[in-house]
Amino acid sequence: MYKPLRKSNPLLSIINNTIVDLPSPSSISLWWNMGSLLGLCLVVQIVTGLFLSFHYCPSAPMSFDSVVHMVQDVSHGWLLRSVHVNGGTLFFFCMYIHIGRGMYYGCYLSTMTWVVGVVLLVLVMATAFLGYVLPWGQMSFWGATVITSMFSAVPYVGANLVEWLWGGFAISGVTLVRFYSLHFLVPFVIVGVTMIHILFLHQKGSMNPLGLDSNVDKVLFHPFYSTKDIMGFFCVFILLIYLSVYWPVLLCEADNFYYANPLVTPTHIQPEWYFLFVYAILRSIPNKMGGVMALLMSILVLLFLPFLHGGKFLSNSMYPIYQILFWSFVVNFFLLTWVGACPVEVPYIMLGQSLTLFYFNFLIWSPIIRYCSDSL
Repeated sequence: MYKPLRKSNPLLSIINNTIVDLPSPSSISLWWNMGSLLGLCLVVQIVTGLFLSFHYCPSAPMSFDSVVHMVQDVSHGWLLRSVHVNGGTLFFFCMYIHIGRGMYYGCYLSTMTWVVGVVLLVLVMATAFLGYVLPWGQMSFWGATVITSMFSAVPYVGANLVEWLWGGFAISGVTLVRFYSLHFLVPFVIVGVTMIHILFLHQKGSMNPLGLDSNVDKVLFHPFYSTKDIMGFFCVFILLIYLSVYWPVLLCEADNFYYANPLVTPTHIQPEWYFLFVYAILRSIPNKMGGVMALLMSILVLLFLPFLHGGKFLSNSMYPIYQILFWSFVVNFFLLTWVGACPVEVPYIMLGQSLTLFYFNFLIWSPIIRYCSDSL
């Protein structure tokens, strides 16, 4: 008797084609685990943030007390908030490694994948800033005041733009409600953009350490790389729980444990550690408009990397001189982060300006070094 063919499940077909049976280069290393770890961090942040939103009150008089209520009165609320806070730190740690790996191995030559990745970076940074304001502590309040005031540098519409962001003539409870709404919604936009990022990645496939554009030396993603990702999940999750339980406020600013006071300015205003390098670049320019432009370009400059490669080899790891330049850039990044946490005084002013100059010159030197190396 004839039996009709059973229709396959479309969802299972998508999973098989995009994950299980995905051809992947056989030479990729653990540095390629950062993408999956970022997905794990995103899920953790959304889930913990959803539960924290049940107890958060977005109003100027009550927000700080609602956070205290979560930690002290809600069952396991302290753990949820600690995982959420440290999960944000882990998110940026993995993201910066992910971007650094892309720069080192020339992964930005997958242009659309790289461009969508830069958009994701901007969205994640915006979400982190919005979330930093929500506890409405002393540093949250003044950090929001400083960052949002930068929009006043926009010609013609700057003052109106700042007033619209604040919902009035100063940071207030109205601003807090707006930031809370955006902080809750933008992560779901990040999920959608992440799907687009993965779509472009699977169209061309992952790069490899040698930069070989070959479709011959490939293996199935499962089980060769799925096991590596699962191992990475366990290691990172254990690290996150350890930090959340034993060092819950390791990277938190002490001033943020006080109520926001618009009449008392902290002696030294600084953002979270993952924003310190752009904060140092902002401070290094004495002009307000110039500082804002330098801050924006410090992130948007990544968009130009695919168009400035100009090398014979796809992977930058094939250029020994570039390797020296790249690791100098990494050291420069850490020094900028350190300078961003220092007070605005001598010698940190001159040091910050020198480091900022090297940060942007890296973009100019890279194609020149590759061109000279190819000519030898």
